[in-house]
Amino acid sequence: MDKKYNFAVPDIMRYKRQNFPEAIFCSGKTPEQVIHIIDKLLKSGSPVIATRADYSLYRKVKNKFKNAKYHKIAHMITIISNKNEINKKEQISKSYICVVTAGTSDIPVAEEAAITCEILGNRVERIYDIGIAGLHRVEQNKEKLQNASCIIVCAGMEGALPGVIGGLVSVPVIGVPTSVGYGASFNGLAPLLTMLNSCIANLCCVNIDDGYGAGIIAHLINNKRNL
Repeated sequence: MDKKYNFAVPDIMRYKRQNFPEAIFCSGKTPEQVIHIIDKLLKSGSPVIATRADYSLYRKVKNKFKNAKYHKIAHMITIISNKNEINKKEQISKSYICVVTAGTSDIPVAEEAAITCEILGNRVERIYDIGIAGLHRVEQNKEKLQNASCIIVCAGMEGALPGVIGGLVSVPVIGVPTSVGYGASFNGLAPLLTMLNSCIANLCCVNIDDGYGAGIIAHLINNKRNL
């Protein structure tokens, strides 16, 4: 390895090996480091998913990679390196993933999940702001939820919505606790514990604010559904 670039060893075979790419977590990395990792991934044929990216970083990336796209709400940069392969996946993706939020403040994490799913060729249906303070909103979307291949539910505060939805559907529900809420929510710890302690057997959960992780799991579930 060139000593100039000894700060990272990108897993360039992950996309071929596991059907999803290594994500670039941009926080704490310099623009030079991010650009170098992107270059390595693109040369391997992998799509690029860069999380926790701000707009100033995107502008530097865009100068180097003209097809880079910035997702403002999700704070993500994506680049599709092989459009033919992605388009083929989109054409055969008959089933869909639901991405749900309890509140509007959960949308940035939900968008990280949704965009991760979409760049990998999945159809995504978004249902936002249907928290348990107004259960009629869940009922209004019941049919769409029940017909999904799996459901990602992002919730802060007490984090009860994933369990409510899990009890209504026969598909996997992936809970994403978010760091949204007042002091006793402990920056996402309270909803995390709610999801972990749920008696809903089809509910699992990922780490706090981990939209990317939830998106990858949902992608793998939906991909098997389409085989």
